[in-house]
Amino acid sequence: MSRTRTAILAALALVAGTAQAATAAVPGDGGVKAVPCTVDYKVQNQWDSGFTAAVTITNNSAAKSSWSLKWSYAGNQKVTSYWNAKVSQSGAAVTAANETYNGTLATGGSVSFGLNGSYSGTNALPTAFTLDGVTCNVDDGGSGGGGGGGGGGGTDPSGRVDNPYTGAKVYVNPEWSAKAAAEPGGTRVSNQPTGVWLDRIAAINGVNGGMGLRAHLDAALAQKGSGEEVVQLVVYDLPGRDCAALASNGELGPTDIDKYKTQFIDPIAAILADPKYASLRIVTTIEIDSLPNLVTNTGSRATATPQCDTMLANGNYVKGVGYALAKLGAIPNVYNYIDAGHHGWLGWDDNFAPSANLFKQAATSEGATVDDVQGFITNTANYSALKENNFTINDSVNGTSVRQSKWVDWNRYVDELSYAQAMRNQLVSVGFNSNIGMLIDTSRNGWGGSARPAGPGPKTSVDTYVDGGRYDRRIHVGNWCNQSGAGLGERPQANPAAGIDAYVWMKPPGESDGSSTAIANDEGKGFDRMCDPTYTGNARNGNSMSGALPNAPLSGHWFSAQFQQLMQNAYPPL
Repeated sequence: MSRTRTAILAALALVAGTAQAATAAVPGDGGVKAVPCTVDYKVQNQWDSGFTAAVTITNNSAAKSSWSLKWSYAGNQKVTSYWNAKVSQSGAAVTAANETYNGTLATGGSVSFGLNGSYSGTNALPTAFTLDGVTCNVDDGGSGGGGGGGGGGGTDPSGRVDNPYTGAKVYVNPEWSAKAAAEPGGTRVSNQPTGVWLDRIAAINGVNGGMGLRAHLDAALAQKGSGEEVVQLVVYDLPGRDCAALASNGELGPTDIDKYKTQFIDPIAAILADPKYASLRIVTTIEIDSLPNLVTNTGSRATATPQCDTMLANGNYVKGVGYALAKLGAIPNVYNYIDAGHHGWLGWDDNFAPSANLFKQAATSEGATVDDVQGFITNTANYSALKENNFTINDSVNGTSVRQSKWVDWNRYVDELSYAQAMRNQLVSVGFNSNIGMLIDTSRNGWGGSARPAGPGPKTSVDTYVDGGRYDRRIHVGNWCNQSGAGLGERPQANPAAGIDAYVWMKPPGESDGSSTAIANDEGKGFDRMCDPTYTGNARNGNSMSGALPNAPLSGHWFSAQFQQLMQNAYPPL
């Protein structure tokens, strides 16, 4: 991930004019054959634990339309940020590839990029480079890096990578796994990775004797072994949390932004920054539902709530998300993904672009930059089908577009995959980095079982066509609580589709969305009628029945009946 704010440091370093360089140079005259490429790697600035380097490649062979430069560090150097190239690292091995705008490299042409790195001990310069697999010439006269002290510190074996899920196992939460395995048939899925929810301050140290954040990270290290391991955290405790629903209300009031920063985000950041956990790839899902609520549930809209108007006016959702991104994004092995709603929420024209703009506003507030954002996650804890195969947004019936069906209702997207890919393009267009990736929560969007349509619906009308063929069998796309008929979706996997970093089970299957009746509690969770199966709805779900399961416990508590239903209706089937 490029880090544009570090380019400023690089510019300052040029002024400072420090000069340590390893140069792979073209030999002089004397009839020596020109080498295919040269590399000039200069350390422009260096301090006790870090450095800035500038790298220039000169191509002496055939012109290129793309390029990839590789080298290895001799010490424990780790690339922490970069610009004008896409840089990844695995152990000591580093790969720098062109951006879309600087892939062309003519014969005799040059291209430059920069990076920041960390180290301890000696910052030895790399001595060998390959360009597209061909060895470039090396000048052995380059000086070794400075920086005194004893032997180098421990190497971070993971390095920062473009997609943290690539080549990695994902943490299986032993607490969730035990609950799943205790259910009849649950061992079929109890080894799947799920998100760890930090949904209140007490969760950092563990609630009611349960595992806290350090305990989960320690368990992840034990699971990791010699390979790579991703740990998935949901960071979820904003002031005035979930202003459009009650079941997931939080402990902090609308004005408690300082408490959010100092008692929630700061302690989490301190733990994640512990060098003990530097070899883990820590994925954070940042504050689900918050920013989308500011787009759809404020102002003159029929879906507006006074609580959301308050959070829009005081700016504490934007400030809280920005602060979390900045604090957590400063930790090299943390990968931040911002919640981006789902297609049935933000897929309409008047929601889609404004949401991307609001995400950009949050990602550039409170000291954050877009470089603190690895990507975005859609469908978190929701039920939107991954891919509707029986109809597309471009279909029509008797000359009437499916967009006019009651289910689609003029939305431009009919499923999560098309929405996530389109939202990614929109986010890049407003200034997010071109290499951001999307996550899709598939924990409960399988919609399998005997009621799954085998093909398109009858073409008697757009409604019969869409309703007869759609996998998502909710009464209304706005229904979100403990949905009847839902099933487990695609199993977690990396790189499943273009622009998608992974399918994930961020919401642990079997954990309730909210109680179906009012339950007194000390968790700050209210009773939302959308979790009541007898509720006839509101403007946000088209005044439809809620479609919720009965006898549900508080949000986050184990709901055996739901878990059994999810397994029964899993697609792909178990």
